[in-house]
Amino acid sequence: MGRASGRLPAAAPLFYGALAALTLLGVRDVLFLYEENRCSMTYMFEYPEYLKIKLPKKTARRYPAYELYLYGEGNYAEENKNLVLTGIPVLFLPGNAGSYKQVRSLGSIALRKAEDLDFKYHFNFFSVNFNEELVALYGGTLQRQTKFVHECIKVILKLYRDREFAPSSVAIVGHSMGGLVARALLTLKNFKPELINLLITQATPHVAPVMPLDKYLTDFYTAVNNHWILNAQELRNLTTLSVAGGFRDYQVRSGLAFLPRLSQQDSALSVVSSAVPRAWASTDHLSIVWCKELILATIRAFFDLIDENTRQITEDPKKRMSVLNHHFVRHPGKIFEENPEAFTELTGDFMWIEVKTSKWTYSVYNDSDGKYFVFPLASHRKSYSHVYCENSMLVRKYFFHVSSLFINLFGVCLVMAFSLLFFSIFFKVVILKLQDYPSLSHIVILVPPTVGNKFALDCEFFKEDSRTVQLPVTNLFSFEKTSVYRLHIPWSHEDSVTVAKVPSSSEISAKLHVAQPGNDSRVPVLNIYSSSDCQYEVSNKHLFYTYYSYILVFQIIRFHAGALPVYVVSNILLTYGGQLNTLISTGQCSEFSLELVRTAKPYKVEPIISIVVFLQGFNWFREIRDSLSLPEVDAAVLSSQDIWFPLVSLILFLLGTGIAYWSGVFFSASLRLFSTLWLILIRPTVLQKDNKLFTYRRLCVMGSLALVSWTTCGALAVFVIYLQYLFKVLKNCSKETSQNSSTHTVKNRSLIDLTSEPTQSLSNSTTIAETVNSLKIHLTILYLFTWIVLLNLPSLVYWFKNLRYNVRLDPDPCRSTAIILVCILEILMNSSTSEVKSSKLLKIAAKVPLPLSVAMLAFGRMHLYKVPHFLTFSLLLHVLCCLV
Repeated sequence: MGRASGRLPAAAPLFYGALAALTLLGVRDVLFLYEENRCSMTYMFEYPEYLKIKLPKKTARRYPAYELYLYGEGNYAEENKNLVLTGIPVLFLPGNAGSYKQVRSLGSIALRKAEDLDFKYHFNFFSVNFNEELVALYGGTLQRQTKFVHECIKVILKLYRDREFAPSSVAIVGHSMGGLVARALLTLKNFKPELINLLITQATPHVAPVMPLDKYLTDFYTAVNNHWILNAQELRNLTTLSVAGGFRDYQVRSGLAFLPRLSQQDSALSVVSSAVPRAWASTDHLSIVWCKELILATIRAFFDLIDENTRQITEDPKKRMSVLNHHFVRHPGKIFEENPEAFTELTGDFMWIEVKTSKWTYSVYNDSDGKYFVFPLASHRKSYSHVYCENSMLVRKYFFHVSSLFINLFGVCLVMAFSLLFFSIFFKVVILKLQDYPSLSHIVILVPPTVGNKFALDCEFFKEDSRTVQLPVTNLFSFEKTSVYRLHIPWSHEDSVTVAKVPSSSEISAKLHVAQPGNDSRVPVLNIYSSSDCQYEVSNKHLFYTYYSYILVFQIIRFHAGALPVYVVSNILLTYGGQLNTLISTGQCSEFSLELVRTAKPYKVEPIISIVVFLQGFNWFREIRDSLSLPEVDAAVLSSQDIWFPLVSLILFLLGTGIAYWSGVFFSASLRLFSTLWLILIRPTVLQKDNKLFTYRRLCVMGSLALVSWTTCGALAVFVIYLQYLFKVLKNCSKETSQNSSTHTVKNRSLIDLTSEPTQSLSNSTTIAETVNSLKIHLTILYLFTWIVLLNLPSLVYWFKNLRYNVRLDPDPCRSTAIILVCILEILMNSSTSEVKSSKLLKIAAKVPLPLSVAMLAFGRMHLYKVPHFLTFSLLLHVLCCLV
């Protein structure tokens, strides 16, 4: 019987099972395999209070769901109830489904810091209530949020009018999508850029949306990023810091949180929380707003940014960047100094001890006498390139009491030439490269009196070449060692630190957040900070090719999991086209799993996309594309971001095939199970088939659902017609089961009377075959339609959540598509294969899924909302086959 009678290869379930399992393991790696939470919780010393700020009536009417609050605690909150404010305004913007109460960690720690300074300076923290809107899934309100924030800034600045040190700008801290809304302020026509001079974003996906589920979301991103690129020079007075969460943040991968590379690099900084000095901790998407170590760094930076003359955040962009670099990039282990003194004196009647050896260890407990240890460098410069010192169990403020200084006793000049690395409160490390400071003659280390304390100090001169080992590109390092290990990425601030116990074996995952730029030849460096008598081993013995592939798949899922739905739907669409082809060639519809094995092949789609990406490198091809108003292929855009290569697409296609296969099997089995239960519990009567595709009742249903889509939410109409289609398929499944039972009864009876009702038996067999074929194609269409519902579900959730404010979702990303789908599905659910077989358009409908699959992969990776459009067009051709 041709293609329809084939059997599924025995190895196919195992192969697709392995692909699905690999996908699940990759998802597990992203969601669960990361370091433990090293952040301390931020606690309030007094009960937090949120004072609602009265907005102008016009603003309140225009934005009824939004509010503005002022954070306070205890007496501070009582004093601010009359809104006589004298501090520095900071506005907090929550993100997707975020609460205005998330400002409490910043506000509370800033309040404690101000109390330590006797309120010489203090900050007023405001917060916006966005009604916990799902703006990461529905972008229709992002522009509305941006305009409301603009109104809030004007209201905040009016509160300080006629004050002695009235601010002219507001600092903004934005979490998640709140940071993007803050950046979007600059795109408003009537917004004055001088209203904000400092912007700190926390886990904000700046580059692209995590899940581009509607056009409004992607258009908003395009407008914001293009504006920042085209107006880079005008934005030089705005200092921007973006802090990413690291591997613990599986919702927003850190690569998306890095600000686009612009020409004003001196006014923008992007870091990963694991690289922030004195924090060294990865944070998840929510803990980044309360991680004590990170919040402390932020508040310290805020206070160091204050100008003593204006008592506001400094207007000097260079100082702002200097402060942010001090606290978030390279902390020298001392308080920020804008103009450090060139000379200083070492005071204290302590003993001076000269150390001439290249390796030196000093331990002391409960010593009442301080000491100066002096290391002459002249004898070491020829043999060594670096000096390394570490200490443990020492109070932080007493370690390496060295800055730029002049010591009369020895007549030598000492220069501050290193940064102090605080890995924990008990472990500090300093490294000095001698070649960079040829005038440095001595190093002096102050060990103060240590009554009641115990600590150890190790110093060693070494040659870099003897301590450096180059390893091949790996994805995992295994060690048997102690102390601290730092993986340094030279082209971005995403270092990670691992603290090992004694003895232990540690694994450091060398997975990058940001790809290496094409013009950067530097390589990642693993720094090992350990005692001079420590023995350790670096091993790559676990790196077999299979393991390398295993890790590669994990990274692909981490970077491109949002594109997996496109590949799954592409495989289903290819299978759907294959089923229509078997209907033409054999008159029967093949099983979904069998047709997927035969039809869903990567060589049918991937080479075409690769050729198009290659041709886009030529000007003549781009001119033709622009003349036809065609968008750029998504793969080319991702390639320009250094996160794409052809192998990625191939792996994603195979993973999508595995997901499509087993989810299809589970989907079909579930429907058949429910239909069996339906048959047992309901025992529906056999209904006569209605051969008319259009009836008065069906036209009324179409009109009603189209009205629902137009007046309320398009996704609601889609969901209702989906439930109707699902109910129809369940009835067809139970009908097939019932007919099979009847056929089995007829066959048993024919064993007794071979001459009984041959014509009726033939008619029953034909009816059953038609029912089976129709059910197979309906299951595939319903499977495709399930993905349409899933991709449109976020707008339905958003509409339902905000129903009390507006019955009609405006703007609606799927209103027009929903009206078309309602008409298509109402016809398809009542159609059969017998009506399609004789259609003149069936050959066209069977060939269209292949080019649609190619187009889907070409333009749907970064625009998931386009996927339903491709599927709708294919289903529309199927409807035309029923009519023509």
